[in-house]
Amino acid sequence: MIENNIMPISITSSIDIFPWNKNFDTGIAIIDEQHKKLLELVNTLAKHFVNQSDVITLNTVFDELTAYTIYHFETEEAIWHQYFPNDELEIAHKATHQKFIDEIVKFRNSESTVGTEQVIESVLSFLTQWLAFHILDNDKRMAKTIQAIQNGSTLEQAKTESEGEMTGAMKVLIATILSMYDSICNRTVQLMREILERQKIEAKQRLSTNVFENTLDAICITDKNFNIVEVNPSFCRVTELDSETLISRYLPDVKPALQNPVLFEKITAELDRCGHWSGEICYQNLTESNKHHEEWLTFSSVKNELSVVTNYVAVFSNVSNLLELKNELEHHAYHDGLTGLPNRILLYDRLKQAILRADRNHKPLAVCYLDLDGFKHVNDTLGHAAGDDLLKEVAHRFSKLLRANDTVARLGGDEFVILFGDLTDADDYKLLLDRVLQHINEPIFIDGNEANVSASIGVTLYPLDKSPADELLEHADVAMYHAKQSGKSQYQLYDYQRIC
Repeated sequence: MIENNIMPISITSSIDIFPWNKNFDTGIAIIDEQHKKLLELVNTLAKHFVNQSDVITLNTVFDELTAYTIYHFETEEAIWHQYFPNDELEIAHKATHQKFIDEIVKFRNSESTVGTEQVIESVLSFLTQWLAFHILDNDKRMAKTIQAIQNGSTLEQAKTESEGEMTGAMKVLIATILSMYDSICNRTVQLMREILERQKIEAKQRLSTNVFENTLDAICITDKNFNIVEVNPSFCRVTELDSETLISRYLPDVKPALQNPVLFEKITAELDRCGHWSGEICYQNLTESNKHHEEWLTFSSVKNELSVVTNYVAVFSNVSNLLELKNELEHHAYHDGLTGLPNRILLYDRLKQAILRADRNHKPLAVCYLDLDGFKHVNDTLGHAAGDDLLKEVAHRFSKLLRANDTVARLGGDEFVILFGDLTDADDYKLLLDRVLQHINEPIFIDGNEANVSASIGVTLYPLDKSPADELLEHADVAMYHAKQSGKSQYQLYDYQRIC
């Protein structure tokens, strides 16, 4: 229970119901800045609502939010129009903007019958759900399409690429995140309002609310020294301790994940700086054969009217399944689905890191562009399933040859790229590629059938070829073409001198 010496507190500007998350970044600076401003206005409206500001103040903030939203829509539509004028994608996106405006108008028209407070509460729920989905799905889809166009794709290719990235499992993840986010936003508003009531009623009555007692998330409130002053039933269930045992206990003693000094110092520093911290924490359950569990922790500081921290609110959400799905989706986003090798996106990141390492260590880097000879014949004679098996076997052979700082990636089809880093001498790549050709030339048996392929490889050496990452790949591709024209099953070095 809470002792009578706990100070009354009030909600300050340090708590947001809709905090900005880096996952909302679209990659388009002006849009991201305007999204942050929209979230700031939503949080401002929520704080005035929770603190029971007068109707004039609420309407002023609401009007500012509405006006800025319309301005943001105009900015967005101007950007989209530059890349897909009058395209169905642009038309559909405009329609979502108009639908949003229609919903806001509908809410305002209902004010005379349901009251301003009810309208604001409904608007906040609608805004958090709509903005999160619109940014995560619609705006990110448009931004990915633009980025693909900027990278050289046609409009139709770009739409296909962005659609591929935003469908399937990604939609499931977005829906899951939205469900959690909407629930957390609603719970945050309700919990903030309950804390305000601590100035009016007894502590036990204030904290024994439905949202606190019945939520599946484990919630505890501590004093400013992180000693527990109140817990909900879910927190007792997770820790397997009753409330009387938990009260006055030091929170890290109850949640072992917080005993990590580096993590706890990071949390307290962030709480001091901006009043809240959220992130993934892991713990080991000794009663379940040392099974590891993952939770999402949201930590918020609560201040009194003098802006002095008096309490902390910690919400522990069991998101093991969601985090597993997130990790799986991240793997699929950066790896080839057939071979499991890094894809083009991850390759570019690895290549940029390899260039930085080469500059730092003053050791050459070999960028090798590889195309299989005879792969089409395997597909035509044995079928595409056999071709897939061949690609997986080739990828396996590549992986066995790699050293610690090497990378092999599949770009698509029968094209691969190998990065050989930390070479002692510029000619060291030759020995490595001789081994690659030797292993590829060995027969591959698929369902009792023998398949034979070789490889044509183009090579460019950094820093002899002092080009950016994308140009290094282009130069290696050119050299590969010459290797194929010269008889296949060999490698050729790019003539970097002509670009010096």
